[in-house]
Amino acid sequence: MQGNPEVIDYLNMLIGGELAARDQYLIHSRMYEDWGLSKIFERINHEMEEEAIHADAIIRRVLFLEGTPNMDRHDINVGDDVVSCLKADLALEYEVREKLAKGVKLCEEKGDFVTRDMLRQQMSDTEEDHTYWLEKQLRLIEKIGLQNYIQSQM
Repeated sequence: MQGNPEVIDYLNMLIGGELAARDQYLIHSRMYEDWGLSKIFERINHEMEEEAIHADAIIRRVLFLEGTPNMDRHDINVGDDVVSCLKADLALEYEVREKLAKGVKLCEEKGDFVTRDMLRQQMSDTEEDHTYWLEKQLRLIEKIGLQNYIQSQM
C-alpha cells in the first residue's frame, strides 16, 4: 500500500529515536548490572526491549507503506552515575513523547489513522510507563537520598 511520503519520512525519523532509546537503555542497563544494581538493571533492560519492539513496529509500518526504513539512530547521552543515567533517559523519553505527538498529528492530517493509532499506543507506553517510572525514581532519590535508593536497587 503506497503511503504518504511525509508520513514515511516522519516514521523514518522516529525509527532513529527509538533506536537511540534502545541503545541508551542497553548501555545504562549494563552499567547498572556492573554496579550490582539488579533491580534497576532488570527494569531498564525491559525498557530497552520495549524500545526495540517500538522500532520494529515502525520499521514494519514503513515497509507496509512501501517505504525504505532509515536505520540511522539519533545521538545518545550516556550517564556516568545513577542520577545522570536516569536524567538522560528521562530527557530522551520527553523528546520521544514530543515527536510521537507530532507524528500523531501529522498522521491525522494525512488521513493515516492506522499509523496514528500505532503511534498513540507508543506514546501511551512512553508516558504511562517509561516516563512515569523514571520520574518516580528521581523523586524517590530526592525523598530517601541517593544511598538509600542505591541500596534498594541491589
